[in-house]
Amino acid sequence: MAESNTDVAVKPKEPTFAFGKKERQLITDPFNDNNPITIQVLGICSALAVTTLVLPSVVMSIAVVFVISFSALIISLLRNLIPKQVRMIVQLVVIAALVTVVELVLKAASYDVYKQLSVFIGLIITNCIVMGRLEAFSMANRPWRSFLDGVGNGLGYGAILIIIAVVREVFGKGSLLGYQIIGNTEDYMINTTTSWLFGWYTNNNLMVLPAAAMFIVGILIWIQRSMYPRLVDAS
Repeated sequence: MAESNTDVAVKPKEPTFAFGKKERQLITDPFNDNNPITIQVLGICSALAVTTLVLPSVVMSIAVVFVISFSALIISLLRNLIPKQVRMIVQLVVIAALVTVVELVLKAASYDVYKQLSVFIGLIITNCIVMGRLEAFSMANRPWRSFLDGVGNGLGYGAILIIIAVVREVFGKGSLLGYQIIGNTEDYMINTTTSWLFGWYTNNNLMVLPAAAMFIVGILIWIQRSMYPRLVDAS
């Protein structure tokens, strides 16, 4: 008599939009253990260029989060259809399309900020962080996880950008989001307005130069590695 069919263990299907420990790590790790700027040392150019003021830095951060997360989602959806020989060209086309959307929306919503960031918004197309995550993660993972990885890396990048911008604007211009908070301002040496905090402070013009951003990035890397020695050789 033929043996009856044996029960075969079936691996439970993973939920499409699961949000367990691994998914949370995709968002939280880029803030510290795998930060794009301080650990991967990527996206340094924009960190030097757009962080003179906080508002453009916030807008740039939002733009990068949007571009990297949705490009990661799209590439992951198409990964099995993209020939390996042209995968980077396809990635660039997807990124360029999303960057164009960002430029048009920003131009319509806030033309002044668009004028400040127009060149650098376009350079998101060649941002090493975006291309790196598409190539290293999205081409090998499911859409949901790829999307979360993009969100996490965009937020980790944006957090460093905003920290640098706050330091540079406060100590370089004595203001925060355009409001004078420390030191004093002089209008052509005629009218002097003293702020409510540290009125004796004189704005440091070095902080508005790109070199200041490099110093701040170096200090952030030093602080991070001092607090977490395991990251000393992470790069």
